[in-house]
Amino acid sequence: MLADRLAAYADRPDVIVLALPRGGVPVGYAIAERLHVDLDVIVVRKLGVPSHEELAMGAVASGGLRVLNRDIVALARVDDATIDKVVRAELQEIARREARYRRGAPAPPLRSRTAILVDDGLATGSTMMVAVQAVRREHPQRIVVAVPVAAADSCDELAGLVDEMICLHTPEPFRAVSVWYEQFDQTSDDEVIDLLRRASAHHAALDRQ
Repeated sequence: MLADRLAAYADRPDVIVLALPRGGVPVGYAIAERLHVDLDVIVVRKLGVPSHEELAMGAVASGGLRVLNRDIVALARVDDATIDKVVRAELQEIARREARYRRGAPAPPLRSRTAILVDDGLATGSTMMVAVQAVRREHPQRIVVAVPVAAADSCDELAGLVDEMICLHTPEPFRAVSVWYEQFDQTSDDEVIDLLRRASAHHAALDRQ
């Protein structure tokens, strides 16, 4: 359904799908395959509140770029030193994932390209917001965010930050991304690597035709 909404971007060499690992990669893979465009990852990490890891107080991207939800930080009474500690730990995980997913290859250039950012859904939207900021630093021509399901507030907030925002479903009450999936198994690093490899092989085959 997302690929149908993105049909205008099909078969364009300037378009790249950037999926947020891990759960966004199967979604991004399906879109990239349908559109016949490049697939890569944009590695960001949620900043979980200590002792309540599922509660996001923000997110961080490679290079230390961060977005904080000040309301959550204040409500959970998280001090700056604790935030910095959580950020350092998540940056280490980002570095590990980038090294494993790309196997030493550099990140693809984004300048003057159309970047379609994809995840399995948006709750607070923190990880997607920091992903958008990180991608914008690379000077793409156009930034699109496409997700199957999202909290309406998060979708509305992101819409003001990008060139095009596609949220297929914004149910009320939202509760959590997983609620809106029949199957929501955890995606593994091995699955991410396999999907990236398959997408690369498929794209190379198309180029040879």
